[in-house]
Parts: sequence; structure tokens; C-alpha cells
Amino acid sequence: QGQLVESGGGSVQSGESLLLSCAASEYTGRRCGMGWYRQAPGKEREFISHMNSDGTTTYSDSVKGRFTISQDKVNNALYLQMNSLKTEDTAVYYCAARIVPFFTVCPVNWSPNMWGQGTQVTVSS
Repeated sequence: QGQLVESGGGSVQSGESLLLSCAASEYTGRRCGMGWYRQAPGKEREFISHMNSDGTTTYSDSVKGRFTISQDKVNNALYLQMNSLKTEDTAVYYCAARIVPFFTVCPVNWSPNMWGQGTQVTVSS
């Protein structure tokens, strides 16, 4: 089944930083990658960043240069360091992963099939 649990959200002022964490557990299979998404009120969920199993990363233009994704493979943890936060970064942030059966090739442009419950980030001016 698998489980992703986010933590680290909160309320900060514009220009400040936050570190989000995601703990992955209880899944069976090969992990193609993990990533972060967010959803602001009244908007669609949007991609923020992916980290593939080979360590390569991608970012959306809206966060490039301000956010950094990283992982701890030993502890099955994913992180998102968010610096220079802006009011428009206010959203619920979701951790996501793509898990496939063992001995299965991962899609090149994978989309998540496992989601966390989300953590709220609020940035005020």
C-alpha cells in the first residue's frame, strides 16, 4: 500500500525559509522517484520538483533557484528546502512518489501514484 507523511509546514513571513520533510514507508516495489507538489486555494495542484532514482532533479520555473529538493535514501526521506518564500508560495504541499513493481522499467517522465496527506505552508507579507 505504502505511506507518505509530510511535516514541517507552518506560517512564516515573506523572505523567510522552511524545510519540509516527507517520510516514506510500507511500500513494496521499485521507487522511480519522489517529488513535491502544491495546491493553492481555488487552483489546480501543480508540480514543484522531482528527484529521480538516479538523483537527477527538476524544478518548476516558479521555484527554481529558491527551493532545493534532496533525499536521504537510507531513511527513505525526502526534503524540500524553501528559501526566499513569497506570499504566492502559500499552499498545501504534497509529497508524492512513483512506485512500480520490482523488475519494471520506470517511465522516463513519471507521474506519481502515491501521495501524502499534505502540509500547509502560509507566507504572509
